[in-house]
This record gives sequence, C-alpha cells and structure tokens, in this order.
Amino acid sequence: MIERTQDFQPSINTLQVIKKEKTMTYYSTKTYGHNIGLACVFRQPNADHSHCHLLHGYSLAFRFTFGCNELDNKNWAVDFGGLKPLKAWLEDMFDHKLALDKNDPQLERLKDLENHDLAEVRIFDGVGAEMFAKHAFNYADKLIREQTNNRCFVDSVECMEHGANSAIYRKD
Repeated sequence: MIERTQDFQPSINTLQVIKKEKTMTYYSTKTYGHNIGLACVFRQPNADHSHCHLLHGYSLAFRFTFGCNELDNKNWAVDFGGLKPLKAWLEDMFDHKLALDKNDPQLERLKDLENHDLAEVRIFDGVGAEMFAKHAFNYADKLIREQTNNRCFVDSVECMEHGANSAIYRKD
C-alpha cells in the first residue's frame, strides 16, 4: 500500500503498477502432439522460390496456452475435460486433410481431388504453420471464453510441423 503524504501524490504510472501487481495471471497448456496424427497436406502457392509451393504434409502438433486472472472453484485455469470440441475441430480441419488457401490460383483443380475421392479438402484464409496457429487460436479462444463466461482466454497457440519448425500466434 502506498502511503500518501502532502508531498507525494502517486502518478498514474504508479497506480497502474500497483493495480497490475494485484492482478495475477495463471497459465495452463494443452498439447495435441504429433502422435495423434493430424496428417495434413498443403502448399504455399506464393513460395515460387522454394519447394514449399509443392503439395507436402506434416503430422501437425498444436500447443495451446490458456490464461486467466482467477481460477475456478477447482483451482483450475481450464478444465481440460471440456476441450473435446477443440480436439474434434483439430481433427476435422487437419486429420488426413488437404488444406487449401482460398486464394490459391490452383484452387479449383485441387478442390477437384475431393470429387474423385482422393482428398478431403478444407479451405482456409491462409495456410502454413503461422496461419494454422492463428486459425486454431481464433477457434479455441471463442470456445474457451464461452465455456468460462470470459474468465479464461487463449494467450497463444503454437503449430509445430515437426521438431525443428513451429510458429506461434499471439494476439496482443
């Protein structure tokens, strides 16, 4: 507690620091690893300088970091048992799927693979680890805020292609 004297009046910055010190943020993480088999094929249509413009795939993994300022009555940030819809969404979007960018110049040709029972196609507004992390963030943040009445939020999502490559999306 800051003691006020005639000579000292706390500044707005001092009051913000005091307020921030009183607010604690708790974090928890949930990882859906490479072992669950989110085998996804995609391409970067604008990567004409590299082989990434070709169809290629990974068993994607995702790490979600959840945050809250107040734990629930079980002293949890997030009830992991309530994340079944998140896992189902990941499976529906990425498990044995062909993820296509809605702006891919070859979109119609690639979508036709589904008509021949050669692929299950998912269309995204941007593909790749960075964009997959963003799409997963948006879905998970909406889900967790609804489940917790805005008590919790998603702090970040990491999408891992393999042990050497990953991307993190965090909304500031």
